Amino acid sequence: MKKIVLAAIAVLGFTFANAQTGGFAKGATFISGALNVSSEKTGDAKSSGFTIEPKVGYFVTENIAIGAKLGFGSDKVGDDKTNSFTAGAFGRYYFTPASQFSIYGQAGLDFTNYKHKPGDFKSNEIGANVGLGLSYFLSNHFAIEATWLGLGYSVNNNGGHGAEKTNSFGFGTDLRDVSFGVVYKFK
Repeated sequence: MKKIVLAAIAVLGFTFANAQTGGFAKGATFISGALNVSSEKTGDAKSSGFTIEPKVGYFVTENIAIGAKLGFGSDKVGDDKTNSFTAGAFGRYYFTPASQFSIYGQAGLDFTNYKHKPGDFKSNEIGANVGLGLSYFLSNHFAIEATWLGLGYSVNNNGGHGAEKTNSFGFGTDLRDVSFGVVYKFK
């Protein structure tokens, strides 16, 4: 056991000793994304779902990154199933992009298409959001990030054809809404 603990300390020490300040610069490209898997059962009622949403960003200036994301999700509650496809764009302003630790502001625009079964009911949603985030470089290429999308607005057409639209507005101050991820920087 003592050898395992010493080996773990050595690996962590080596990792932090080799960690460079990292940071971003003009022309840098990064990838990140989201993965969510859920499952719930209460008595005989079951629900499950997953979402995968990779994103890529590019620094057009020292402080500004623009990017795009694609996502797919599936949720099942009993016999009802909803699949979603998302395409979006985002922009970020990094306050200290060249340092190991940086805070950024982010704005995004998403389009999501939902397909509900049974019945092949379809709906579309357009959403905009603004939030804050921070990134911390563990090495020259890997960083961890935390993002809080605190302000959002969306419109869902609920299938169109005269259906009432659903307008949603949200402002979150709940720290449980912070998402964490890993970033890989290419350049």
